[in-house]
Amino acid sequence: MAAYSKTPEAVSALTPEQYRVTQQSGTELRGSGALLHNKEPGIYVDVVSGEPLFASAAKYESGCGWPSFTKPIEPENVTELTDTSHGMVRIEVRSAHGDSHLGHLFEDGPRDRGGLRYCINSAALRFVHRDDMEAQGYGAYLPQVETVG
Repeated sequence: MAAYSKTPEAVSALTPEQYRVTQQSGTELRGSGALLHNKEPGIYVDVVSGEPLFASAAKYESGCGWPSFTKPIEPENVTELTDTSHGMVRIEVRSAHGDSHLGHLFEDGPRDRGGLRYCINSAALRFVHRDDMEAQGYGAYLPQVETVG
C-alpha cells in the first residue's frame, strides 16, 4: 500500500474552492459539484493526499445535492468526528492521512445497503477512472468498481 500524506506542494496546488473545502472545512454550493452526476466506473481519492476514499460501486443518487456514497473503500482512510458547528450535531468526515474535510455522514442512506449516506464535497475528491487505476497505483481496488450502482 502506498504512503499517503498531506504535503505543502499538494496544498499549494489546490484551487481556491478545493482549499476552502478541504483546509477550512467549507461546503460547496448544493448541486454545484463537478462529480455530483459522475456515473463512470472508478474510485474517488482525496484531492490532497491521493488516499482512496470511495468506489463508484458505493455511489448513489441521494437527491441531496452532493455526491453520496454508502461506504468508504478503505474504512481506515476515513475519520469520523463530532461536528457541532452551525447549531447542529453532525458527524464530520475527514481523510485520515490528508486530514482533508470531505463532508458529513448521515444515517438516511439506502437501508438495503447499510443505511449510511456519506455526503461528500466534489471539491475534496479526485476521480480516477477504472481505465487509469492500474497506471496510477490503484489496481488493487479494481474489483470494487466493477458494479456501478
